[in-house]
Amino acid sequence: MQRSSNGLVHVWNLNTRRSETVLSGHQGKSIYWLHTLFHNRELLLSQGRDLQIRTWNLAEGRREEIDSVPVESVGFCKCSLLKTESCLLAMPGKDSSQVQVLDLNSKKIVSSMKLSTDNQWGMAMCMKLWQPISGPSPLLLVGYEDGSVALWNVLEHRLMSRLTCHMEPVMSLDFDCLKARGASGSSERVLNVWSLDEQQNLKAYKTQELVNPGISDVVLRQDRKILATAGWDHRIRVFGWKRMKPLAVLQYHSAIVHCVSFSDHLTPEDRLLAAGSKDHLISLWSVYQNT
Repeated sequence: MQRSSNGLVHVWNLNTRRSETVLSGHQGKSIYWLHTLFHNRELLLSQGRDLQIRTWNLAEGRREEIDSVPVESVGFCKCSLLKTESCLLAMPGKDSSQVQVLDLNSKKIVSSMKLSTDNQWGMAMCMKLWQPISGPSPLLLVGYEDGSVALWNVLEHRLMSRLTCHMEPVMSLDFDCLKARGASGSSERVLNVWSLDEQQNLKAYKTQELVNPGISDVVLRQDRKILATAGWDHRIRVFGWKRMKPLAVLQYHSAIVHCVSFSDHLTPEDRLLAAGSKDHLISLWSVYQNT
């Protein structure tokens, strides 16, 4: 599935390399986040700059918009979905630093988190909603404009920890809840790895130096064995997640790589890595499938 700057969502057939379905529902505004609700891919969420999160029914070849939720911010922050029984969706709030969690079933805001004092962290830039193995409350990691990453308790609306990871805004982050470790990128020439201790304190873990500055996206594969980054230098970088060993530098695009994503195939041989670029091309890669 491909999001675009003109408000269209293209659903591609990877065998024929043709677009089978085109969804139009964001009034021509840019779409900057897509996510399927279930593994059967029959329901799709799209977040656009028209201040709407729309739900699409793709079952049996349909392309129906069946629901929409208003968003109060038109910033850069993408939503984050937690697939629990209640289907929780973290999204940017009205104030630039505010983040909210929506119950998609009831359409009610179940949590709203922001600083009680004057905002010193700037805009919320990226987020990751996750459920810890122990504890009833989902937790939310948020990367901010001042380069910090903060951990929030969703049910208690409470700030648990904060770590300054970058000197520039955090562009993207991902988190491994089993290893209690995450990674984040910015416009700098580094990829920062940080951890979460037993007291839920964020701590610096490792800094991975890069050849060129600028990371648009950071994504862990579902098996938590490799990590991929989208670079401003037109390259995709692949690292071994256990030791952050550089595994590959993939060169294909002629412009900034905006996003990377791993397919959710259960069979390792079927796993693919996709990358989208400012050059209007999508590249597909078969890399370290059995690693």
